[in-house]
Amino acid sequence: MGELFELKRPQEAAPLFEGWQETMIWSCLQGVMGRIYADALEKPASAAALLGDFCFLAGKPNRELVLYGPERREFLILVPGNGGWVELIETCHGAQAKKVVRYAFHKEADGFDREFLQTAADGLPEEYTLRMMDEALFRRCGEIKWCRDWVSQYENYEMYQKYGLGAVILKDGEPVSGASSYSGYRGGIEIEIDTREDYRRQGLAFVCGAKLILECRRRGWYPSWDAQNPWSAALARKLGYRPACEYTAYEVIKQREI
Repeated sequence: MGELFELKRPQEAAPLFEGWQETMIWSCLQGVMGRIYADALEKPASAAALLGDFCFLAGKPNRELVLYGPERREFLILVPGNGGWVELIETCHGAQAKKVVRYAFHKEADGFDREFLQTAADGLPEEYTLRMMDEALFRRCGEIKWCRDWVSQYENYEMYQKYGLGAVILKDGEPVSGASSYSGYRGGIEIEIDTREDYRRQGLAFVCGAKLILECRRRGWYPSWDAQNPWSAALARKLGYRPACEYTAYEVIKQREI
């Protein structure tokens, strides 16, 4: 097996990811969060950008990189950079790799109708409270399984203050819906949005999504959106995002040993 290296200078892998409009890759290349592994410390031919549940594979297909992340995590989303990676993922992981379709959107900083979004953010029913993520909410969300990903990639609240942002809807003091940064980079965030199951289909995700976009633009940040499913894609379009393309990814679930 070939040796893998964690790049202490992530920019060494930048040429391999050139043209890939994924903010999580930018987070790794900038050294903000996540890690990049490669087949060489200088001028690598193959690289993997790992951040949270995502692994982006670029350059020459490499078996060790395809196996590396899933060996250490029970769940990982592999995103292949070309057809060679697709073939290798399917060969290495077989039935454990579930092929899925995800939805990418154009990154257009001036593509949002701020008046429309402000009306949406102001339309929350009176029984709810809309708050920006503060330290108390940061800690509380980290304790709740369904919304943990709003904060889980940040080592602490200080890091979140620097590279994160979130809008949370509360009912009786507890989070029931929210839009927050799954990850951050210098210039913006990658949005993670969800609503507690018993509060869905009430328009809450639309409200907190609108609020987060507005706050990002006030900071001069870009609120990037990548949709996991058609519902998320429809919400993105409603908020003003313009579809770019559909792409293939693989959800790899490691079988637990009994």
